[in-house]
Amino acid sequence: MNVFVLILKLLLAVIVGYALFLCICALFVNPKKEYEKESKFYRAVLNGFTAIGLWWMRIRITVNGAEKVPQNGKLLFVSNHRSNFDPIITWHVFKRNRIAYISKAGNFKIPVFGRLIRKCCFMTIDRESPRRAIGTINKAADLLKKQEVSIGVYPEGTRAKDGVMLPFHNGVLRIAQKAEVSIVVLAISGTEKIHKNYPFKRSYIHLDVVDVIPAETVIHTKTAELGENMKNKISERLSQLEQTESHE
Repeated sequence: MNVFVLILKLLLAVIVGYALFLCICALFVNPKKEYEKESKFYRAVLNGFTAIGLWWMRIRITVNGAEKVPQNGKLLFVSNHRSNFDPIITWHVFKRNRIAYISKAGNFKIPVFGRLIRKCCFMTIDRESPRRAIGTINKAADLLKKQEVSIGVYPEGTRAKDGVMLPFHNGVLRIAQKAEVSIVVLAISGTEKIHKNYPFKRSYIHLDVVDVIPAETVIHTKTAELGENMKNKISERLSQLEQTESHE
C-alpha cells in the first residue's frame, strides 16, 4: 500500500475518532443548564479541542505582558471585541486561569461546542432584561467568590466589525466589584482577519495585557471611571499596533 494513502487513512481515522469522542462527551451535558461547578474533564476537552482548532486554522499568537497576570486567585478578564475567535484565543492563552465567558445565547446552540462550554461554567446574559442581566452578574460574582473560575466579559456587548471600539456597558464591571477581585485588561487585534485568511494564509494575532487593576482600586472606583480608563488604554495599545503594522 502506498505510504501516503496509509498516512491519509490513519489521519482520517484519528479525526473521525476524535469527532466521535467529542460527540459522546456532549451527550452527557444538559444544554439548557447553567452549571455552577466547573468540570475539569470538560475543561481539558475544551482546551484540547481549542488547541487543535487554532493549529488547523493556522493561527499564530503573539502575547505581551502575560507575566503581569496574577496566578493566585480568580480574575475578571476584560477586552475589546472584534471576532468570534476573541474568547477562544484568550481562554487558550490563559488556560491556567480557567476563564468562563459571559456569551451570547447563540453560541450555546452550536453542536457539541455549545455543550462543552456549558460544563465550563460559561453563561448567557440578557441585555434586554435588566433583572435577568443582574442575575447573571450576581452569578458570575458568586463563581469568582467561590474561586471556581475566572470570568471573561466584553463591555462593548458585541463585535466592533470595523475595528472602531464601541461604547462600554460598564455594568458588567460590577462583577469584579461584587467579588472583590482584580481586573485584567486585554487588547486583541488581528482576529477580524481570520475568516478572510483561512485556509490560504496564516493569521497573526496580538494579545496584550495592557493593565491589571488591583481589587482595592476596583472596589473604590465607579464603574464609569473604570470603563473609561480601560477603554482608553485598550484604544491606545490598538493604535500602537496599527502603526507598527503599517510600517512593516
